[in-house]
Amino acid sequence: MIIVTGATGNVGRPLVAALAEAGEEVRAVSRRPSVADSPSGVQYVVADLADPPSLGAAFDGGDALFLLLAGELLGGAGDPAQILEAARAGGVRRVVLLSSQITGTRPDSGSHEALQVFERAVRESGLDWTILRAGGFASNAYAWADSVRKDRVVAWPFADVALPVLHPADIADVAAVVLREPGHAGQVYDLTGPEAITPREQAAALGTALDAEVRFVELTREQAAEHMARFMPPSVVEGTLDILGTPLPVEQQVSPDVEKILGRRGRTFADWARQNAAAFA
Repeated sequence: MIIVTGATGNVGRPLVAALAEAGEEVRAVSRRPSVADSPSGVQYVVADLADPPSLGAAFDGGDALFLLLAGELLGGAGDPAQILEAARAGGVRRVVLLSSQITGTRPDSGSHEALQVFERAVRESGLDWTILRAGGFASNAYAWADSVRKDRVVAWPFADVALPVLHPADIADVAAVVLREPGHAGQVYDLTGPEAITPREQAAALGTALDAEVRFVELTREQAAEHMARFMPPSVVEGTLDILGTPLPVEQQVSPDVEKILGRRGRTFADWARQNAAAFA
């Protein structure tokens, strides 16, 4: 059985679907799971990674675990040793951690320290492990949905700084391969989109998907920080803004790992915009 945490989010939901389609036995774990439109045969369990005693039933009988951190866990809540011990006690032998590109490109940054702690714990767990270090998500553009719907405006900083943003479904597809197939133990994969794209170009891609003009308004760093603090811990906000505004050359490069693992080119931001245009209409 494959256990997927964060199972109702932008990565977890397509991962559950991909595993179920491949015929795997899947247990989907979330604090507030929803079974609406879910694949048949998937088990849904309510549990919270920040509350390790709640994980026994979620992990029992599992062979492999997809570990996705969100919310307060990114701010340092939760004990990775207890989470991984609960996984071992449940029978898990393989763990795949979704981490962030910044843990490799900026190892001295404190903004994603929680992920660094989890990476170390996974490496030292005694389990077979694989770490997926993801770049920026195309789905971060959901932050613009209200302003695009109401005013056909995208307001964001660093208008012309290009980064290879990543379609969450490609993360899910990579995770499905790594969870199901041998040969990935002890590997760290850097996941990016297939091309670098600026926020201004992302706004234009949304306009194309909507067949409407979407205007771009450039925010200051301070304005963007105030907005992002509504849904990110302060330290994560600052680290994220550092990458968005002054990326290192390696953070602007396209990694070959998605194509190497999937045997195809990754999906573009324009693909994501077309598939999710209804959220902005």
